[in-house]
Amino acid sequence: MTPKTETYEFQTEVNQLLNIIINSLYSNKEIFLRELISNASDAIDKISFRAQTDPEILGDDTEFKIKITPDKQNRTLTVSDNGIGMTKEEVKENLGTIAKSGTAAFLEALEKSKQENGITPELIGQFGVGFYSAFIVADKVTVITRAAGEETATRWESEGDGSYTIEQAEKPGRGTDVILKLSPRVQEEEDFTDEWTIRRVVKRHSDFVRYPVVMDVEREEQETDSEGKPVEGGEKKKVVREETLNSMKAIWARNKNEITEDEYNDFYSHISHDWNPPLEKMHIKLEGVTEYTALLYIPSQAPFDLFHPERQHGVQLYSRRVFIMENCKELLPEYLRFIRGVVDAPDLNLNISREMLQKDVLVQNIRKNLIKKILEKLEHMDGETYSKFYDQFGAVLKEGIYVDWENRDRLTKLLRYKTTKSEDKWRSLKDYVNDMKPDQENIYYITGDNMSAMLNSPHLEALKEKDYEVLLMTDPVDEFVVQSITEFEGKQLKSAEKGDLDIDKKEEQDSEAYSDLFKKVEENLEDKVKSVKPSSHLKNSVSCLSADAYDMSAYMEKLLRASGQPVPETKRILELNTRHPVMEKIRKIHENNPEDESLKDYSRLLYDLAVIAEGGKVENPSRFNKMVGDLMAGAIRE
Repeated sequence: MTPKTETYEFQTEVNQLLNIIINSLYSNKEIFLRELISNASDAIDKISFRAQTDPEILGDDTEFKIKITPDKQNRTLTVSDNGIGMTKEEVKENLGTIAKSGTAAFLEALEKSKQENGITPELIGQFGVGFYSAFIVADKVTVITRAAGEETATRWESEGDGSYTIEQAEKPGRGTDVILKLSPRVQEEEDFTDEWTIRRVVKRHSDFVRYPVVMDVEREEQETDSEGKPVEGGEKKKVVREETLNSMKAIWARNKNEITEDEYNDFYSHISHDWNPPLEKMHIKLEGVTEYTALLYIPSQAPFDLFHPERQHGVQLYSRRVFIMENCKELLPEYLRFIRGVVDAPDLNLNISREMLQKDVLVQNIRKNLIKKILEKLEHMDGETYSKFYDQFGAVLKEGIYVDWENRDRLTKLLRYKTTKSEDKWRSLKDYVNDMKPDQENIYYITGDNMSAMLNSPHLEALKEKDYEVLLMTDPVDEFVVQSITEFEGKQLKSAEKGDLDIDKKEEQDSEAYSDLFKKVEENLEDKVKSVKPSSHLKNSVSCLSADAYDMSAYMEKLLRASGQPVPETKRILELNTRHPVMEKIRKIHENNPEDESLKDYSRLLYDLAVIAEGGKVENPSRFNKMVGDLMAGAIRE
């Protein structure tokens, strides 16, 4: 009976991706083979991991390998593995969609790259869509796969034209065959059915894959006797033998003096699917009570899903070069989740589970040492390199401030902020303290999401007049950082928008003359503000909103609302600049007639001006517009 063929449409994003791949010019077509080998390696990793708790799943097929089969006559190239395989539903899920939340980010990055320099190989693989790179060289791609434990296989086929077919198929064992019907070769392009082309590509991109990448190779050999010695005058005959194309050397186990920079970078590309060179590497070997070897990398660019909840860690765990676990969260804390690499602990139990890892003393010691080594690497980076790192991962590193008490002091010294004086460059807290004015007692900061609005905030007017530097905190995580760090080198961290600044005690404003007016304004705004008081922040503006020292900041309220969390009803303080000429005129109106109706309008206007100054929206724009218009009409002389 002929198997039923089902036809499906690709997900919209896959169609977009295929159009870009098929219709764009690539300068590095060979990346497709790198991706297919890497996918095959991942499939074997999964069956290897399963086999540790379920050895029977392997059956008689216990020798893992990835086989490349070129066919010059039919212009096909097949990449096969004996890994975990896929069920029909998994085929639909994995090959018909981009099953990651980074779809939009990937397409955006691809489109940008296309507009600038053409599609770059660095993008393929980084977003988990490496399989589709097969269409760079193939007119048609066929996948025959059989999941471990299943009796039947599934055939998937597509010409990259917007649809694909799925049908039941036969396959003798588990694993996956990816068969590429190669496009007509353009003159002077490499032939991907050629033995030496395949050898070169595998050596360049997949030499460190931990499973044999093999290929049947035909050679002429001299006839030999029973002892294997050449027979004199014997005929030469053609023999086909399976040869391994990659070294499979555990690079982390080699002497670092024997490893070239290119080899380090190639291994990074293999384990990370990031084809940009890493920013830094750490090759660590510890001997003693706790023994382990680690090869860790700091990427040069943040992955698109760095802040996604489902983001996986990038460290793989081995024992005596035997793979145990990928994405091992127990080896590093969340705030170092950007680190990629491998850790090989020879004394670790091969059958250890995630639950056991959390309690394992050896793992905890390795974790402690790795954190120490990584922080040391960051501390000793030169300024330019560290700035590049901080641009990409500073917001993640800050998470450690409020979760890693043991390393808080070291992490605090690694913090960097742009300031009112830094001209868009990073400044450390130590630099800030060293440059403080002689009469300055506190480290001042302001939080928000708009750098320009923060730089021009009325809350900073008095501080700017004193020539005090202010830290500009623009990451949401900074709200938690300032709750965890209250002082640095004996200097208190103080918000520029909460509480009194206490920087002008010699020239305290005489609030006595305004006390009655303030009571009136407070009465008029009783549903809006907690209180009205003379401002210690303002010099040029007439009003601003502030909070008590221990109240929630306006930015924190905004973050909570944006995340859908309940925000407690908290009224703000309206601060008024008693030195502003407007306040003197309003005070005279109040002295002449405390019940003057215009005082209500002026009270609302002062409040609206304060809301606008911090980037908020006024409650009644029409009223605000009319009042400003009336004031202008009265002020402009003909």
